[in-house]
Amino acid sequence: MRGIVYLLPLFWLTGCATAPPSDPENLCAIFREKPEWHKAALKMRDKWGVPPQIPMAMMYQESSFREDALPPRDFLLGFIPWGRVSSAYGYAQAKDETWDDYRQEAGSWLASRDDFDDAMDFMGWYISKTQRLNGVSKWDAYGQYLNYHEGWTGYRNRSHDGKPWLKRVSTLVNQRAERFGAQYKRCEGDLNRGGLFGWF
Repeated sequence: MRGIVYLLPLFWLTGCATAPPSDPENLCAIFREKPEWHKAALKMRDKWGVPPQIPMAMMYQESSFREDALPPRDFLLGFIPWGRVSSAYGYAQAKDETWDDYRQEAGSWLASRDDFDDAMDFMGWYISKTQRLNGVSKWDAYGQYLNYHEGWTGYRNRSHDGKPWLKRVSTLVNQRAERFGAQYKRCEGDLNRGGLFGWF
């Protein structure tokens, strides 16, 4: 009986985890399944001027919409587990230092990388700052993802030029953003008319 009692908090914590959307390839389906995500995307758009399909396509690539996503493990001598390859975590795969910059500049110090609202606001901040620093349009998912992956300085130094694999991934992100944008254009009015925000 004591063992069961000890396990109960674990079940409660597991039950609190937010499952990824059941149809991650369709932005309309995502927002219908998770209206609170749509609300967060609209708040981000109004605050940062970033179209929802851009961070959503980038988030798909980074974490597959998993709140507790982590980068691959690093191995010492090729077989001894030795931490992670980076400090990236959460929906947006934000690194410790970048997340701290965001919280200092724009977000609450209570913001959490495994909270969708906070992760979406972070991505809006990053995309907006990318436009300001490097002149990349908020609608340009290809250029935005290169900045997101390489950092603002790395992008300016064209570190991506030596990474053809990254350019291929950025192309995929851009293609997904275009699909998400076309999908969202067809359902945005219905989502808003559906009364999604009357109970928030």
